[in-house]
Amino acid sequence: MSLIKTTMNIPDQYNIKKTIEQKTYLVDGQLKSWSGETANIYSTISSTESYQPTLLGSIPQLGKEQANDALDAACNAFNKGKGLWPTMKVVDRIACMNKFVVQMKTKREEIVKLLMWEIGKTLPDSEKEFDRTIDYIYDTIEDYKQMDRDSAKFEKNSGVNAHIRRGPLGVVLCLGPYNYPLNETFCLLIPALIMGNTAIFKPAKFGVLLISPLLEAFQNSFPKGVVNIIYGRGRALATPIMKSGKIDVLALIGHSTSAKALQTQHPKVNRLRLVLGLEAKNPAIVLSDANLDVTIDECITGSLAFNGQRCTALKVLYVHEDIVEEFNKRFSAKVDELKFGNPWESGVKLTPLPEPDKPAYIQNLIDDAKKYGAHILNAKGGETTDNYIFPAVLYPVNKEMKVFHEEQFGPVVPIISFKDIEEPLDDIADSNYGQQVSLFGKDVATLAPLIDSLVNLVCRVNLNSSCQRGPDVYPFTGRKDSAVSTLSVHDALRSFSIRTFVASKDNPSNNAILKELLEKKTSNFISTDYIL
Repeated sequence: MSLIKTTMNIPDQYNIKKTIEQKTYLVDGQLKSWSGETANIYSTISSTESYQPTLLGSIPQLGKEQANDALDAACNAFNKGKGLWPTMKVVDRIACMNKFVVQMKTKREEIVKLLMWEIGKTLPDSEKEFDRTIDYIYDTIEDYKQMDRDSAKFEKNSGVNAHIRRGPLGVVLCLGPYNYPLNETFCLLIPALIMGNTAIFKPAKFGVLLISPLLEAFQNSFPKGVVNIIYGRGRALATPIMKSGKIDVLALIGHSTSAKALQTQHPKVNRLRLVLGLEAKNPAIVLSDANLDVTIDECITGSLAFNGQRCTALKVLYVHEDIVEEFNKRFSAKVDELKFGNPWESGVKLTPLPEPDKPAYIQNLIDDAKKYGAHILNAKGGETTDNYIFPAVLYPVNKEMKVFHEEQFGPVVPIISFKDIEEPLDDIADSNYGQQVSLFGKDVATLAPLIDSLVNLVCRVNLNSSCQRGPDVYPFTGRKDSAVSTLSVHDALRSFSIRTFVASKDNPSNNAILKELLEKKTSNFISTDYIL
């Protein structure tokens, strides 16, 4: 069954004219050549009239030896806290980051095109991901400046002077997700680096080639060994790195099973700091007095933006029984109105799925739900092409179905009717996940106690709006299996650092030493310089 014409009219500026054969990787400040095994990178978007995946390029398939080389480089750059990068003045680390972002901005067109081809993200959303990442870096720099300004002082308590700052944790293993391979990866990597940590970064399986245009910028913006970028299978690279026991921070956005598997490889668990963004099963609760015009639009966006491939997506909708029939009718009709096509096409909302096996997985969820009594409410639901399956609106959904429990991370929308508000509240409390919820309604007397309960079950309650991560200044975290640590411009700097300070008893000898340190500026840590 075909959702789009097979004839490809690809605008020239978005066409893939030359494959990217990535033959280098970045370790210890060098772009090292690779002549070993490589892996081809394909897009599920076809560039021919009869469907076939498009070859985009290839990447190195590095192994244990190269992983250990990257680890050694990062460890040497940190050098037990004595390295150039962790001891560098804040203003100098900021200068390095500014140098990088200036060069990064010159690669916008190339990266946006690769976002479309590699993961099927629409042109507006691809542009937004790039621009949002640039803003995030600049906001991080400004927040770091403010942090340094706040620390440019001495405190005195009980006869002890203290100079308190935040210091780096050490060596970071950074693993980003495929759905936001630039933005969410950099939301880990950038704060980790600017706080003085060194890093080993392996790009995601999908969205890997878009890092290639940035390798030289990383190389010439940071001291050698501070950023190391390696390519290959996660198990082949991350496992030996973790087994070494030399990693201080595991920074990962992905699935909890991957995070748990990597943690167990580390021989010194108490040494390992975790910064994790994991899966979620964010619900919407639609009360009987909800404004259906607003609610349906927000639920469409929440459940199907980027085909539902977001941890913040609405993955189950609880609708009060008094309005469920009307909601289902209008919601299903709006889903069928969504335009499917290639990412650069105007008005497109649904695009090819980057994972070749995802349509079959979604079909399995649909078949399982139907077996236990669900129906597909929308006419187009479940229509399949080589690279897509049209969103199916499933109702009624119950706890016997896989789609109730599993994070579908794709275009299928389960709907559950409820009579008693305790039903969705109990499900949220019993869930393994606790990231966000969307709450739709008007009556304050009803909303107030719900809000007071929900804030203790999830980490963000979205009132009459879909779940989302931004704005990036707000905390982004989750309970249970949904997250460890907090990410935002402000919080991420703290997640990748620790409070550390110099203390001295208040006496003439110590005070003279501190005064001389400040006057001669011989210490980068003990400083009251104010960064404007």
